[in-house]
Amino acid sequence: MGPVGLPGDTQPKTGDEMSANKGIDLEAKLADFERDGFVVLENVIDMSLVEEIREELLRVEREHEIGFRDTDFEGRQTVRIYNLLAHGPSFWKIPIHEAVLPFAERVLDEELLLSSISSITLCPGQGAQPLHADDQLIPVPKPHQPFTLNCVWAISDFTEENGATRLVPGSHKESGMPDFDIEADTVPGEMPAGSVIFWHGSLWHAGGNNRSTDRRFAIANYYCAGFMRQQENQLLGISPSEAAKMPRRLQELCGYSVYRGLYGHVDNADPIKMLGQEGSRLIWQRGYDEMYESRTE
Repeated sequence: MGPVGLPGDTQPKTGDEMSANKGIDLEAKLADFERDGFVVLENVIDMSLVEEIREELLRVEREHEIGFRDTDFEGRQTVRIYNLLAHGPSFWKIPIHEAVLPFAERVLDEELLLSSISSITLCPGQGAQPLHADDQLIPVPKPHQPFTLNCVWAISDFTEENGATRLVPGSHKESGMPDFDIEADTVPGEMPAGSVIFWHGSLWHAGGNNRSTDRRFAIANYYCAGFMRQQENQLLGISPSEAAKMPRRLQELCGYSVYRGLYGHVDNADPIKMLGQEGSRLIWQRGYDEMYESRTE
């Protein structure tokens, strides 16, 4: 199976290269994702990092006095923290983690962007969301190739009782989006802490009902194709001085990069130069043989 993204994408890494660190059968996971619109990678995040993230979320919540959201959709018994990269380097590890980024690169392509990264902490008593799709505001006929890809990290166990995300398998292949009051057969995205679940931006899903007595901690690490506008404006949400401290791959994901050698440049140069890094050549700085290179993948 080839990459799910656009024809002519950057040459994908092999399944062996991608799964060497965590023993993941990447090709099988990609097949499950293509069929169902979602897939779980169990126990791929070290518990030390899970605990570090949980403690950092509690720190940010405490220091910034962040309370419940004030909209029904976000959840009136839910704590959400947006623009996480601005809250400390512990969160910088998430988008570029070795167990998750390669899968996202295969589904979208290697020039993808980080669309947003936020925490979603369902507290006891939080009710279920209505079914929706993450890309339903994008005015493109459906079904379509994945333009966005959510990667939710389980910072606590995800169980049906504590509000594990409800998913409609195969709904990413539907021709439209769910009505507000639609009823559909769903399955819970249950997984142990330290796992992640990916889903296609067109997949119908909803936050579950937390009937437990404990909080359910999660990170929504949301990627998009490099030709799309990001959900969060990473370039304005993070100061250049902080961005300059980040790993180069994270800088690129935030938008200090050029898509296909053309989109996103600043004054005819790769914007990563603004952070003191060496930039890539733009498309017209390459020879015609490179510009018009045909790929048959």
